[in-house]
Amino acid sequence: MKKIKLFDTTLRDGSQVAGVSFSVEDKLKIARALDAFGIHYIEGGWPGSNPKDEQFFKKARTLNLRNSKIVAFGSTRYKGHRAQSDPNLLAIVKSKVSAACIFGKSWNLHVEHALRTSKDENLKMIADSVAFLKSEGLEVLYDAEHFFDGFKNDPDYALATLAAAKSGGADSLNLCETNGGMLPSDIMETVRRVRENFPGVELGIHAHNDSGCAAANSIVAVQEGCSIVQGTINGIGERCGNANLCTIIPALQLKLGYDCVPEKKMQGLTELARYVSEIANLVPEDRQPYVGSNAFAHKAGVHVSAIARDSATYEHIKPEQVGNVRRVLVSELSGRSNISHKARELKIDLEKDPESAHKIIALVKKSEEKGYQYEDADGSFFLLTKKALGEYRPFFLLKAFRVSVEKDEKGRMVSEATIKLNIKGKEVHTVAEGDGPVNALDNCLRKALEKFFPEIGEVALSDFKVRVINAGASTAAKVRVLIESRDSSSVWGTIGVSENIIEASWQALVDAVEYKLIKNK
Repeated sequence: MKKIKLFDTTLRDGSQVAGVSFSVEDKLKIARALDAFGIHYIEGGWPGSNPKDEQFFKKARTLNLRNSKIVAFGSTRYKGHRAQSDPNLLAIVKSKVSAACIFGKSWNLHVEHALRTSKDENLKMIADSVAFLKSEGLEVLYDAEHFFDGFKNDPDYALATLAAAKSGGADSLNLCETNGGMLPSDIMETVRRVRENFPGVELGIHAHNDSGCAAANSIVAVQEGCSIVQGTINGIGERCGNANLCTIIPALQLKLGYDCVPEKKMQGLTELARYVSEIANLVPEDRQPYVGSNAFAHKAGVHVSAIARDSATYEHIKPEQVGNVRRVLVSELSGRSNISHKARELKIDLEKDPESAHKIIALVKKSEEKGYQYEDADGSFFLLTKKALGEYRPFFLLKAFRVSVEKDEKGRMVSEATIKLNIKGKEVHTVAEGDGPVNALDNCLRKALEKFFPEIGEVALSDFKVRVINAGASTAAKVRVLIESRDSSSVWGTIGVSENIIEASWQALVDAVEYKLIKNK
């Protein structure tokens, strides 16, 4: 089984995606997670380019990593400089890492227009820079920037740049598809040519996703002989992103039999993907292969019926292999299989009434006509089934609520909610403030209920989403509110639909509370 070295550049290339800015602590947390998963190289940033990266490399020395090497990134020396006095290269040495990744130009277009130097000088810049870092005792991974474009334009010169890096002592030659526009056939042919010209030299691939082919390009590069794969967690990166390691790793290991990480570590891939998204403050991509929440989600009744007999009918791997889970969704497309599977998942007994599944399907279809969707609202679906089966008993009754929003003379926004409830035969009148009208309503509802149901204090609202259903109706459009709630043991979603966002939010809040109370009961 051929060993593949994984080179993660989430902390450097990944941080260049719009909307992401890692703090030093963020980078340290991600580095620990990458090491625990089994990544071989962690590119921490460009020392000397900014104070944050300098701080990271200083603190990274105390991480006590077990599996990973921290790598410093940089460029070849400036034209006309000596490598020994080049500030970029000296900053790498000063960072006290054991491995460096430096890039040089492979495309004569960049040599002449970006560097504004000669092709011969560029070759010297590459060889000198690598040789200097090697003389300082570092492992040097050479990144041949824009290699595939350069090779297409002038194959001989592109290969000459690799030869210059090799002559300087580079430990590996990493071929960079920097513009992201190549297709797998381009990658395959070029890597094959490089392998022929540099037999026995360790090759790597660094791909971008501008043509949507970064993962595929990385995989075919490995099949042609590359043993280092560079990429980022979740594929984040500049423009359309970098090659997605969360796709590449399971494809190489589970499908093609390469050795990337220990088998048990593979089961932590989904958790790693979500952890990095959380730190990056990015919403996880539900449809992401392998690790997305919809990667093993089934909605059509025919599909659900088939996977109940054999999961291979509609799943290319078992979700547990990458730490994910199978999800059966309930919608107007649902058949008995969906309802039965979801009922078992939510511990609802449908055996007592043979017609129960049909009753639930009918109620789901009626609700979805009004704009409800239950794919991410298990809590509301649970309550809907109880209503369909005649088992629903409300814990409280709403008499009235009122919400007001006021802006004072200092420009501060204040929201206040008033609720009248009937709880166990007693009328309860409560007032509370909040950061916004929904927060005020949530605080008010909790305040009213906690005297009677203390377990409500365990519930935290972890996500709040609003979707416009019929956008053509402009400000009179219906909205769908999805709320995610959690306690110490579980997470559940609830939904509300109305032309009034406060009313839709109230429905979702009430469902969240009632689901918790039934669950505890």
